Amino acid sequence: MTLKVYLSGEIHTDWRDQIISGAKDLDVQFDSAVTDHASSDDCGVRIMGDEPDKFWHDNKGAKLNAIRTRKGLADADVVVVRFGEKYKQWNAAFDAGYAAALGKSLIIMHGADHQHALKEVDAAALAVTETPQQVVEILQYVLTGALPK
Repeated sequence: MTLKVYLSGEIHTDWRDQIISGAKDLDVQFDSAVTDHASSDDCGVRIMGDEPDKFWHDNKGAKLNAIRTRKGLADADVVVVRFGEKYKQWNAAFDAGYAAALGKSLIIMHGADHQHALKEVDAAALAVTETPQQVVEILQYVLTGALPK
């Protein structure tokens, strides 16, 4: 059984790479939003034409990215949403809510300092973790029934 996992949220650290590397021996197919800032921000105007106003520039990009994100979330069996330490990830909060509304198995990852702020998001999750390794161990358990050694 291949498990489809969508990785959402913070893009300033290598947490995605850690999970993908840790799960290399598992039957997991990963998908994610575009994590290159310039590509993500500029996709709308690069494809559909320039905008003189920054609001409409960002609006085009956000809507185009939403097509990709909604498809990835809809196709996923499991959605992992990472809230980072330094930046506010409003898109991650949207992704978590959207995934929960779709009935997806949701894993939230954040540090203890975000516990209070994310209590409603955490309540929608089936697991709340702090590290990529914990996510890998969850995926291993889901796929094999084996506990970590």
